Amino acid sequence: MTVEIRKRQAGQDSQNGEGTSKDDAPERPKYWDPLADGVRWIESYAEPLEKFFERLPEFISTFIATLAVFTFGATLRGEWIVILVTALKQITGHTQSGKNLTTEEIYMLMTPKNLKMEHFSVIFIWAHVVSLSMYFLIGGFLHWYFYMNRRHLAHEWKLQPNKWLSPELERHEILVGTFSLLITGSFSALLATYIYNGNPSTVYYQFDEYGWLWFFLQFPVIFIYADYTTYILHRLYHTPWLYKRFHKLHHKYKQPTVFSVTAIHPVEIMHIQLTMCLPLFTIPTHWLPFYVIAIYNYYHGIIDHSGINFKSYWWQPWQPDAEFHDKHHEFFHCNFGFNMSLWDRLHGTMRKKNVLYTEDTYHGEAPAIDSEEAKALIEKDPELKEYFEQNKQKTVKSKTDLDANK
Repeated sequence: MTVEIRKRQAGQDSQNGEGTSKDDAPERPKYWDPLADGVRWIESYAEPLEKFFERLPEFISTFIATLAVFTFGATLRGEWIVILVTALKQITGHTQSGKNLTTEEIYMLMTPKNLKMEHFSVIFIWAHVVSLSMYFLIGGFLHWYFYMNRRHLAHEWKLQPNKWLSPELERHEILVGTFSLLITGSFSALLATYIYNGNPSTVYYQFDEYGWLWFFLQFPVIFIYADYTTYILHRLYHTPWLYKRFHKLHHKYKQPTVFSVTAIHPVEIMHIQLTMCLPLFTIPTHWLPFYVIAIYNYYHGIIDHSGINFKSYWWQPWQPDAEFHDKHHEFFHCNFGFNMSLWDRLHGTMRKKNVLYTEDTYHGEAPAIDSEEAKALIEKDPELKEYFEQNKQKTVKSKTDLDANK
C-alpha cells in the first residue's frame, strides 16, 4: 500500500490553524517507562537515519518500509517459527502426518500419553524472543518515523490529524499488546512443536501431494475463509454482551496506531487465532498458501491500524484503504470487514454518512443524524457535540461511506 501525501505546505496549515507543532507531542513521564520508552530507542539514531533515507531512491526506501512491515507481520504472533518448521519439513521430504490413519488412531495419538512435544522449551523461547524484538524494533521505528518525527506534518499523512492517543493510552496499548503477544506467541510455539514432532494434522508439504489444482485453489479459498470468518467474529464481538466484556478494550484506541493491532483482549485474540488455524486440522492444507495468506492478513492488519493514510495498490481492487478500518475505530459499529469491504456491502454494515454512531448505539440502532434522538444524544455528550460541530460542514465523502438510503 502507498501513502497519499496531500500537497499542502506546513506554513499554510499553521496559518489555517490546522497544523500540529512538534511542541504538541505527548508529555513523557518523568520516570523511565520500559514499555513506552522501549519503542523510542530509535531517537538516538534519528539524524543518521534521516540522512540515509534521503540519499535512497524512492522505490528503494518504499521497498525497505514494505519489507519492514512484512517482517513485522510475519513475526508478530510467532507464526515465523511455524513457517520455519513446515518449510524444513518440505525440504527434508516429509509428507502429511497421519494421512492414512483412521479417526480412532488419530485420537489415540493425540492423547497426553502419546502426544510428542519434544523441544517445546527451545521453540517457545525463540518464538517470543523474535516476536517481541520485532515488536519493539520495527514497531518502534514506524512509531518514531510518523508519530514523533513527522508529528508536525500530521495533515500530510494522518487519517485523524487533529486527534491523538494520550500518553496513557499509548502505554496502555503497548502493555495490552505485549501481553497478547505472549499469549499468541505461546500458541504458535505449541503449534510449531506439535507439527515438528509429526503429530496428526491435515498439513502437507509436497506441492503436488493433493494435485496442483488444489494447491493453487487454496490461495483464494483460504483468503475468503479467513476474511469472512474474521468479519463474522468481528460482528459477533460487537454484540452488546461480548462488546462490553471483551472487544471494548480494543476500542479504547479511537485513533489507532501500529501497536493497536495486538491490543486485544486475550480471550478474543485467542478465539480469532484458533479459528484461523482450523484448516490445518480439517482440510488438506499446504503450509505455503496458508501462511502467505496469514502474513498478508497480518501485514494489512498493521496497515489498517496504523492511523496512516495508506492507499491500496492498483493490483488490489478488493482491498479497502486504511481509512476503512480507521473509520471503524472512529465510529465503532460499522465497517467490520478487513481485507474486503464486500461483506459490509452485502450485510449492510458500511458506515453511513447521515447516521449518528456512538459506542452505545449498536448496529441497526444508530439514529439518523437529523432525528430528535440524535440531537438529544449530541446535547448530552460534550465530546460528541464538539465532534459534530467540527464535522457537520464537511460534505465530501470517501469511498468508505454510504448514504443511509443506499
